[in-house]
Order: sequence, then C-alpha cells, then structure tokens
Amino acid sequence: MPQDPAERRVTVTGPPRRTRRASGYYRPRTEIDEQTTLGHTYVRSLMRSQLRAGLTAFAVLGLLVGPLPLLFAAMPDARRLEWAVLGFGLYAPLVLLARWYVRRAERNERDFVRLVEDR
Repeated sequence: MPQDPAERRVTVTGPPRRTRRASGYYRPRTEIDEQTTLGHTYVRSLMRSQLRAGLTAFAVLGLLVGPLPLLFAAMPDARRLEWAVLGFGLYAPLVLLARWYVRRAERNERDFVRLVEDR
C-alpha cells in the first residue's frame, strides 16, 4: 500500500526537551534543607573536613612558634635576633600557612557543593 507524500511521517531526533525525574530520584539539597539524618550527615562531613584543615594549620603554627620562647631563653643577650626572627623570619611561613588554609577550606566547600548540586 503506497503512502501519499502528504501523509508521510517524519521522525525528529534530538535531545529531549523535558525529562521526567524518576520517582525515587535522590536530591541531597532537599535532604539538607529538610534536615533529615542524611542531610545532617552531609553537613557534618563538611564541618569535619573544615575542622581537620583548621587543626592541621593550628598544629603547624604551634610547631613553628612554640619552640621560639625556648630558643630565646637559651640566648638571653640576643635581642636583635629575637626581633629579626619574630618580624621577618615568621612572616613568610605564616603567610604560606594562611594561604594553604584558605585554599583547603575553599576546596572543601567546592567539593561539598559539587556533591550537593542537582547535576
């Protein structure tokens, strides 16, 4: 049975314009907003990673600055050395430590957002 050219069917292919979400679709952002146990676990994980970065920076700071009073007590007549160490010797390591901490905290937040986004 030949078809009339006016009655031909045309199939259009391409990406679907609307997609339906499955009924059991998993949305972490909703879990966090509704403060469910799973959402609480996500937030607690972010807070734990931020705390770990902060404690690491604090430990490095303590190891860097902690022994200085002992060093200064061992050399009682080296006042200029004390000011040089405190003024110039600690500046660069403290700036590097602060930079590391900020980058680590931002990376933790970026990873958390990537985990929670609806993509």
